[in-house]
Amino acid sequence: MSSRDRILGRVRRALADVPAGDAPYESAVDRGYARGHGVRSTEETVDLLAENLADYRAIVHRATREELPTTLMRLLAESGAQTVLVPPQLPHGWMAEADPVLLHDRAALTTEQLDRVDGVVTGCAVAIAETGTLVLDGSPDQGRRITLVPDHHICVVRVPDQVVSSVPQALERLDPARPLTWISGPSATSDIELDRVEGVHGPRTLEVVLMSGE
Repeated sequence: MSSRDRILGRVRRALADVPAGDAPYESAVDRGYARGHGVRSTEETVDLLAENLADYRAIVHRATREELPTTLMRLLAESGAQTVLVPPQLPHGWMAEADPVLLHDRAALTTEQLDRVDGVVTGCAVAIAETGTLVLDGSPDQGRRITLVPDHHICVVRVPDQVVSSVPQALERLDPARPLTWISGPSATSDIELDRVEGVHGPRTLEVVLMSGE
């Protein structure tokens, strides 16, 4: 008997006492739990997002839609970036004033090539205020693997359209069939001797631009 057969056999035995007409998991679970904690204005929700992002050691900036190209140019210049990777459909004009060489995401890029890139600029799908979390869903303005290798990630959040208070509210907006990447601060681990080390599994530096006015 193979390992696969053993595992499937255990699953069948575990489900043997479930009635044939029992409700599926999706409808059987009570969804009456609180969807948020307290009532906040839009401004308070955005401020909470900024506070929790900073608590996770992300660097937070604020800019209007008109200021965004200049802001991105400044952030890339301050980091000394020479090459910047962008997803295929990053909104037109965001990088209009950027000086570094722009590389567009394509399947032919190897891991080694991604590792040599100085930074990446993306949008996001949703930002969660209560947890300081950014969620990317692999859309054309976000990419997928490009945010997992380069050492510097700049993520632009549209305010207030992409900001929600809680995880349940975020889940309502997300498609579970898409490749979701949940980001709470720069990559970090404390696996060895409980010492925090950043940049092991992803970007060492995460900068978030809260863009208003769109």
